[in-house]
Amino acid sequence: MKTQLTIAGPHNGAALLRGGAPIPESKGALILIHGRGATADGMLDLATYAEADHLAWVAPQAVGNTWYPYPFMTPIAQNQPWLDSALAVVGGVSAALEEEGIPVARQFLCGFSQGACLSLEYAARSNARWAGVIGLSGGVIGPEGTPRDYPAGIAGTPVFLGCSDVDAHIPVKRVHETRDIFTRLGAIVDEQIYPGMPHTVSDAELNVVRRLLATL
Repeated sequence: MKTQLTIAGPHNGAALLRGGAPIPESKGALILIHGRGATADGMLDLATYAEADHLAWVAPQAVGNTWYPYPFMTPIAQNQPWLDSALAVVGGVSAALEEEGIPVARQFLCGFSQGACLSLEYAARSNARWAGVIGLSGGVIGPEGTPRDYPAGIAGTPVFLGCSDVDAHIPVKRVHETRDIFTRLGAIVDEQIYPGMPHTVSDAELNVVRRLLATL
């Protein structure tokens, strides 16, 4: 099933792909955010591997297959207005699920690579308690020294951070920084660093994701 999202900025009209359990039969929802140059279809495949059939799945598609044009540690202003528009996509999907009867407390937010960065940044800003937040090869957005005065409403949220120690796109230092930020906000953080892993989603990560999704 495919619909479109009306939001401000370059991602207006972003397609939303759905799968998994029908809303009335679901235990919750899984929002899936793809990486740079990737697709929402690929994230629905990830949900299949994660054995998330008890959840409703929603995967937005970035206009042009990219959420924002420059690397995630570029000064934030240089990624505007794409970044704000991408954050609005995530917020729009979450709000739509709430209107359909699935509150944020029963929503998981999961992203890979650029999608993980977007998911983690949105979650940190959200001031909301999620069912879980999953960042696969990602970290919060912005250069070194970016103010991190996020609200604390995310306290109690399980957050999984999985990444390689040699990822060419995600410095492991930023993963650690992201861990520390969410820990300070009161989230329950599980950080796993996988030695020598390429920029991908590993079976070990999928096992962690399955256990987290099964909590609903």
